[in-house]
Amino acid sequence: MTTKPINPTDTTQPTTPCTPLKASSPPGPAFEMRFTSTLRGARLARRLAAVRLDAWGIPYGTDPHDAIVLIVAELTANAVSHGHVPGRDFHLRLHATPDGRAVRVEVTDTRTERHPCRPALPENTAGVEETGRGLLLVSQLAARWDWHPRPDGPGKTVWAEYAFPASSGGVCLPGYDPTEREQAALDAELDRRLGEAGAR
Repeated sequence: MTTKPINPTDTTQPTTPCTPLKASSPPGPAFEMRFTSTLRGARLARRLAAVRLDAWGIPYGTDPHDAIVLIVAELTANAVSHGHVPGRDFHLRLHATPDGRAVRVEVTDTRTERHPCRPALPENTAGVEETGRGLLLVSQLAARWDWHPRPDGPGKTVWAEYAFPASSGGVCLPGYDPTEREQAALDAELDRRLGEAGAR
């Protein structure tokens, strides 16, 4: 799968054009990109993830799509708020399991000394501030989540897996390879979303 080159003046840079899956990665559909560690970068990551999920057959407006996009939003917001290192980007990676029954979201930042803590559900949530509850939300939406040190440098990767209900049978196909027409439509949508983000 290819990622269209992006103007170098934009706030994001693709990790590499035609990024191949690593040998250790499952052979399902995958998307990854680096984003600036800003609120604008987090918004763009969320939007591009939504587009990619729709292209994989997880349509807008469905519960799985909304849940995965919300997980992306929370993890990227945390990377910007708590994992920000001046001049360093964060990295987003989405991939589906080979059986199509789960999508894994991975967000990597370069801050080493701040690690996520497992949230505890407050006994009385009435009147509790909304901030600081992102990982609690992720823990409710995801089948499992955790973090590990970044293997190729300083920082950490926080990941979460959204599992599709057993009744759905999954929606992603292993070895996903979009047709030329699908890829053209996806590229056009990505261009449109990047244009919208650039205008803000």
